[in-house]
Amino acid sequence: MAEDESLIRRDLVETLNELGHEVVSDVGNGQAAVDVARSLGPEGLDVVLMDISMPVRDGISSADQIISEGIAPVVMLTAYAQTDLMNQAAAAGVFGYLIKPLRQSDLVPALLMARTRWTQFQGLSEEIDALKARKRVSDVTEQAKEMLIERGLSEEQAFSLLRKAAMNGRITIAEAATQVISGVTGLH
Repeated sequence: MAEDESLIRRDLVETLNELGHEVVSDVGNGQAAVDVARSLGPEGLDVVLMDISMPVRDGISSADQIISEGIAPVVMLTAYAQTDLMNQAAAAGVFGYLIKPLRQSDLVPALLMARTRWTQFQGLSEEIDALKARKRVSDVTEQAKEMLIERGLSEEQAFSLLRKAAMNGRITIAEAATQVISGVTGLH
């Protein structure tokens, strides 16, 4: 949790503890929040609760850093209900936005929703990465097949040759295709 006003920070820690949450760290500026989040990593954090207006580094840029590094979801806590700040927070990818004075009844659902959405977000990111990897494999295989077709093979013969090279070399078809593209193999 990051809040520059020590009295508010202590009250928040107490409130979170009363609600059954463990506060693993509380800091007074945005850069310290980023540093602590990095040191704890995704395994050590469920949600980061952060004020927008803080010294050294503001909460929005700190939230953007924490989220973009895949560390944890961030819920902003602020006295400002200005549309431009909410838009900046949304652009940074924050998972919640709470207005001070804070009510306990707002805090629990905000933290729960942030964690749930983060888990969904992480799952989608993993799916996207897997799809990108499959696309790269497909692209390199297609490129190698095209090179072999230019050498006079049919598409079926080209793929069969790649598959045979992969099996003989105990490598993937994508690795065999990469060898064809780079001219490492004697396939023709």
